[in-house]
Amino acid sequence: MAETPDWPQKTREIHTNHFDSTVWNDVAFRDDDIIIATYAKSGTTWLQQIISQLIFDGQEGLPVADMSPWVDLRVPPKEIKFAAIEQQTHRRFLKTHLPVDALVFSPAAKYIYIGRDGRDVAWSLFNHHSNANDLWYEVINDTPGRVGPAMEQPAGPVEEYYRNWLENDGHPFWSFWENARSWWNIRDLPNVMMLHFSDLKADMPGEIERIAAFLEIPIDPANRDAIIEHCSFDYMKANAATCVPMGGALWDGGPETFMHKGTNGRWSDILSAEDIAAYEAKAIAELGPECAKWVASGRR
Repeated sequence: MAETPDWPQKTREIHTNHFDSTVWNDVAFRDDDIIIATYAKSGTTWLQQIISQLIFDGQEGLPVADMSPWVDLRVPPKEIKFAAIEQQTHRRFLKTHLPVDALVFSPAAKYIYIGRDGRDVAWSLFNHHSNANDLWYEVINDTPGRVGPAMEQPAGPVEEYYRNWLENDGHPFWSFWENARSWWNIRDLPNVMMLHFSDLKADMPGEIERIAAFLEIPIDPANRDAIIEHCSFDYMKANAATCVPMGGALWDGGPETFMHKGTNGRWSDILSAEDIAAYEAKAIAELGPECAKWVASGRR
């Protein structure tokens, strides 16, 4: 007889200028729920698009950002978000940026964690943060329930932003290492799938097939090409208003700014050899060699 898995237990709440982890406490899980788990700027929107395409057989024009809410974001208020989640009639695919121990975990739901090299994350975060407009800062800083310091405009070039992020454990957002480590530690659970941004870049059709198999969603051969096309970066960039939060209204330049480049390695010609060595040493110290290697490059 197979042993019953040791399911994760929630041990704490996280309240920050972004997070209100208590929203998960009231979610009535359904047996077919899908939870998309990531650190910020690791391919979250891409994975949301892929799952929406699998669920809805390659349909166009899906309001993916509305259909797949960020549950632990503290805005809108918990009551509004909870009601919207409960009213969904399609197979739900909900988003979290929490580490595992701050999340209510359902043995029946399916969890997909998408990882990305921290240097690529920081480069994408800089674009996200530096192009945030006044409305973004109003939503994050001036709405009820904020805990901790207000978010401030980033200063300095991207490499200085990166060094601050690395040296101060994800500042001004949250810990990259804690997030990746917590999901890596439960990677062997039967309802957890580990996905990587680089693997999607290298073989998106193959990874989509792998995701579909994990979610037990058969792909109609007649819709396969449409699904793949609708998950391409060029398609998502051209249709960004349906993919990104609030249609991109929180960023200067709109949704196309949010969907920036979708590339890796922009740091490689900017960071010094000392910077690169320091990151790699930090990754091994925080994650261990096996997890550090996966975070850097995925399965390949």
